[in-house]
Amino acid sequence: MTSDAYAWRFTGDPKEFLERTGAFLRSEPALHTVLLTVTDRLRKEGVAAYGEEPPYFGRLADGDGTARAALLRTPPYALQLTALTADAADALAVRLAEDGRPLPSASGPADAAAAFAAAWGRRTGADVRLTQRQRLYRLGTLTPPASAPPGTARGAAPEDRDLITRWFTSFCEDIGDPAPRHPEHWVESRLGQGGITLWETPEGTPVSMAAAAPEVAGQIRVTTVYTPAPLRGRGYAGAATAAASRAALDSGAAEVLLFTDLANPTSNGLYQRLGYRAVTDFAMYEFGDPAPTGG
Repeated sequence: MTSDAYAWRFTGDPKEFLERTGAFLRSEPALHTVLLTVTDRLRKEGVAAYGEEPPYFGRLADGDGTARAALLRTPPYALQLTALTADAADALAVRLAEDGRPLPSASGPADAAAAFAAAWGRRTGADVRLTQRQRLYRLGTLTPPASAPPGTARGAAPEDRDLITRWFTSFCEDIGDPAPRHPEHWVESRLGQGGITLWETPEGTPVSMAAAAPEVAGQIRVTTVYTPAPLRGRGYAGAATAAASRAALDSGAAEVLLFTDLANPTSNGLYQRLGYRAVTDFAMYEFGDPAPTGG
């Protein structure tokens, strides 16, 4: 596992990472949507866009330098993996353990995530637990809800900043993501790019939002769909998502994507009714502390 064939190379520079892996990531932009969008944001906005600890990026390359697998981690979030073989997963686990990098979780295509989780548990003695199964969807023919709720969609404006900040924080809490250190950074970024769609009642009261990451490699991913709990079940999320999806198509995106939690049949059914079709499944694993070594 220590041969050059499985020698992972790391960097903390998103520009260098894109120079080395950009062609690989763009070869299948849907499957690599998370790495593409996160790296693009870090390249533009810097490390403060995510967390207190510096991010790191990794690649596994052939002898001619061609990347065949990649990863990134933006602490405190999960390690994000592309597809990789069991041998590559084992070599990665060895390297990360040797480097002493703390690793609370990992996410990626279901087979790759499972292979890495097994390798990490084997190499470190850490407990491994499957915590989420996700499905990546790609929009086919957009089919707006047959009976949309009363109201209309509009792009978010600067005066919506405080409301969206509260909603984004609540969204992260709902899905179990680490609390954002600076949620206002995310809000400012999305507002500046026109990436937040609100659904509001006929009286002009916002009741739901759907946000999308900026276009990278021809794909736009709807990332944040949120309706306050007391307002759910009225069709607002579907209307907001349909409007955000239409905006992405109108902007010229070749692919419009989103992830769902497979434990939530309501959202999976909703997005399929809107015209989203399954691409592949992803999984997230959480890890306990490595087992003590030595006597």
